[in-house]
Amino acid sequence: MTVTTRRTLSLRKSSVAGIAAAGAAACALSLAPHPAHAAEPTANAPVSAAAVTTAQVAKQAHHAEKAAQHTTAKKAPSAIHADPVAEIVKSTKYGNNLDGWIKESLAIMKAKHIPGSYEGLHRNIMRESSGNPHAQNNWDVNAQNGIPSKGLLQVIQPTFDTYHVKGTKDSLTDPVANIVAAANYAADKYGSMDNVNSAY
Repeated sequence: MTVTTRRTLSLRKSSVAGIAAAGAAACALSLAPHPAHAAEPTANAPVSAAAVTTAQVAKQAHHAEKAAQHTTAKKAPSAIHADPVAEIVKSTKYGNNLDGWIKESLAIMKAKHIPGSYEGLHRNIMRESSGNPHAQNNWDVNAQNGIPSKGLLQVIQPTFDTYHVKGTKDSLTDPVANIVAAANYAADKYGSMDNVNSAY
């Protein structure tokens, strides 16, 4: 082989090597992520152990919260106590007389935070109706306007409707419903039925 041929082959090898090196560099540059996209995850990209752990903890916390809500929702009906007024009304420990009606009313008033005492209720009942749950005033201005005062504490229907306590009977002349509604009204207007000493 001549010197010229050797030089030609040597140049060719250098050129091929140079092209190969340049191609590899270009390929490496085109495959390397741009700094702005380097942090973006891809669907097939491996995730670090720390990221997996954080994701798992978040997922477990989410599932635990859902489970707790589900358990609470299941327990809710049995966990909620019955309406205290309904329980008092259903009780058979109160007599069906003035003493029993006042005591039952006081228990409901206590549950509903309505002030008043046995003495205050009894005193006003005796003045208003003499203890007759069916007493009705047919002569005052309310009666003239077609809404007579009725019951133990002589309540008119609009006042009863406004101050009626849920859980008691929806009847103006029901002894307990009448007392509690009247006590509720007196609490609003006078602070307590105990403060009432005349027509109210």
